[in-house]
Amino acid sequence: MEELEFWLLDASYDIIDGLPEVQLWGVDKSGRRVLVVDRSFRPYFYVVPSGDLESVMRGLSSALAAYGLLSLEPVQKKYYGKPVNSIKVVLRNPRSVPEAREAAAKVRGVGEVLEADIRFYMRYMVDNDIRPSAWHYVKVKELPKPANLHVDAVYMAVERPVYVGGPPPSLRLYAFDIECYNRYGEPLPERDPVIMISRATKEGVETFTADSGEASLIKEFLEDFWSVDPDVVLGYNSNRFDIPYLLKRAHENGLKLKLGRNSGEPAQSVYGHFSVVGRANIDLYDYASELVGVKLKTLDAVAEYLGLVKRSERVLLDASRVYEYWDKPELRKTLAQYSADDARSTYLIGETVLPFAIQLSEVVGLPLDQIFAASVGNRVEWFLMRQAFKHGELVPNSRERKEETYKGAIVLTPKPGIHRNVAVLDFSSMYPNIMIKYNISPDTYVPPGEEVPDEEVYVAPEVGHRFRRQPPGFYRKVLEELLRVRREIVRKMKELPPDSEEYRILEERQKAVKVVTNAVYGYSGWAPARWYMREVAEATTAWGRVLIKETIKFAQQIGLNVIYGDTDSIFVYYDPDRVQKLIEYVEQNLGFEIKVDKVYTKVFFTEAKKRYCGLLADGRVDIVGLEAVRGDWAEISKDIQEKVVEIVLRDEDPWKAAEYVRSTIADLYSGRIPLEKLIIWKTLAKELDEYEVDAPHVQAAKLLAKMGYRIYKGMKIGYIVTKEGGGRVSERAKPYVLVRSPQEVDAEYYVKHQIVPAALRILEYFGIREEHITSTRRQATLFDFFGT
Repeated sequence: MEELEFWLLDASYDIIDGLPEVQLWGVDKSGRRVLVVDRSFRPYFYVVPSGDLESVMRGLSSALAAYGLLSLEPVQKKYYGKPVNSIKVVLRNPRSVPEAREAAAKVRGVGEVLEADIRFYMRYMVDNDIRPSAWHYVKVKELPKPANLHVDAVYMAVERPVYVGGPPPSLRLYAFDIECYNRYGEPLPERDPVIMISRATKEGVETFTADSGEASLIKEFLEDFWSVDPDVVLGYNSNRFDIPYLLKRAHENGLKLKLGRNSGEPAQSVYGHFSVVGRANIDLYDYASELVGVKLKTLDAVAEYLGLVKRSERVLLDASRVYEYWDKPELRKTLAQYSADDARSTYLIGETVLPFAIQLSEVVGLPLDQIFAASVGNRVEWFLMRQAFKHGELVPNSRERKEETYKGAIVLTPKPGIHRNVAVLDFSSMYPNIMIKYNISPDTYVPPGEEVPDEEVYVAPEVGHRFRRQPPGFYRKVLEELLRVRREIVRKMKELPPDSEEYRILEERQKAVKVVTNAVYGYSGWAPARWYMREVAEATTAWGRVLIKETIKFAQQIGLNVIYGDTDSIFVYYDPDRVQKLIEYVEQNLGFEIKVDKVYTKVFFTEAKKRYCGLLADGRVDIVGLEAVRGDWAEISKDIQEKVVEIVLRDEDPWKAAEYVRSTIADLYSGRIPLEKLIIWKTLAKELDEYEVDAPHVQAAKLLAKMGYRIYKGMKIGYIVTKEGGGRVSERAKPYVLVRSPQEVDAEYYVKHQIVPAALRILEYFGIREEHITSTRRQATLFDFFGT
């Protein structure tokens, strides 16, 4: 027997001689890649009887004999906070659980069957507090290493691993990108070969080509992959395209795409991601899809947004013309550089976001390869399931529900125009603290009709939902612990130099804890949630509205002019003494923490809610809710609006901004605006044949389908409005891949429907009208540009 400390990278399970084996793949302290197996754990689920316990146990014993039943154990648990008698049903084989669950549900006297849908290796980690992306200590004995396992050593766990924490080890990263032949539009794996694969590692970038055939290319890629033997595989849209495409092409060439440390091929798993056993396969598109600040989620746009690779410093190609660059030998070098730039950008994004992914994985309890693929709701749910086990709570089943709406946060109508020296005051974790203060939780909710003394409940304003004051609810206990952990992390950070490795790790960890904490409220109103309860979400926002109103009322009483308010923040003219007085009142009288989050030297509000822009003290321009960050406008609208905002705020000269718009319009008419700036992106909300009316993006999608592209619900369609076609916009919308020249563009459309509306959203407040920016004549107006 020996002692081993290892960092858990991936988890899986297999059936060996009819019994399950949990497989924990990791890296030990000396940098070896190891596999720790545990054959002592068995699958189980719970039955909550509605009838006599002994009678139900006899019925289960008979009904489950054919499914490898090992034991039936009466246990005391809690279900929605209330004590229940339950039966723990232990089976021999995890693969028998789905059928056994159905059989158990049919036994007379069975009320509910719970926790039968928890994946076996996840059940093992939950029960033993084993955390992905973290260090563990375990007593082991070494086993002979099977030939198919690509690790340095294999061990049998003699005891259960124990979580010890600490900074992550040095991991080997491997980013890759493929290029496919696409003469007939979108490449199809049944027809079109892979012609190029680029990969990036810490050592650099390398590109492999199909000069000697596709089979040789795939073999060369596999040899390179195994020479690096990565821990983390990085791709961009790789779960949806690169990996399934490579799998198909490998099979077409009589090859196996063996990438797993168990010699297996990638296999599609939960949340649609592809599992590569023994490694963490991360599709960075999943991360990018949650980035609010970047509208177009292309690899080059995201790399530029993150400040990693400027689009002007890399090769950019029209993806529909890849085949042309392959067919012409003189252009292949450019194609190779384009592919290499994609792999390098993918590597740099992965290197940048991996520290956060590791911390989020450890906090939530989801393996590293699933953490971005899972939705926010799924991440919160796995965290709650771990907490439920610690508190002896049974986990409710997943079930389909209709989405229910409820009244949300308060949003004030802003005072339009430019305001100077404005402070934004934010409540610290407002919703989590409301849920803690008023004990809002599914297990404390008192349904209508149930009689409870008034002094024993909190009653939500406006909606009237009641929640027991005692005992502390499940959500309250979870949120208190999360806030405590984050405070402790922040305290430790203050003791460290900001440029230290420990500080950077703690910074990512506090971000991960904050993300989970703030998502619990939203989870409670998320229809697929196991612990779904609309009343919980509805009561939380009701108390939030009252809190904001009380804060605004006191601010006005002490002479602070409130310009705007939204959810958990208010905007006031910055008077430090009065602001401090407001902060003290909120903390001492209302029981919540509020702080100055940012100060704008100038901020501009339109007449609409949630749409404003401001100039921060450090010179940055902050834009919220305008066309510049919305997804259904062309890039030129974003550019126009950002520049107009910048000129108005920095120079305080709306006419200078109008002149900029006029010059951009002139560039558009003369064909000097790049086509990529004119693409309008729209998502297909339905399958193509379900549309009764041809909207522009639908028409463009139909043209793509004729070209051989695979069109599907949820696909983003990029189109440009051209001069050709009929009178309607939809008849003039072409997929951007078909538009070759700026001369084809309907400039008039872009002026009237993209440029002018985006510019006037800001400029019309200053008396500038459409004719002022579409004609060359400047007209003066009488107004006061800059109010209070």
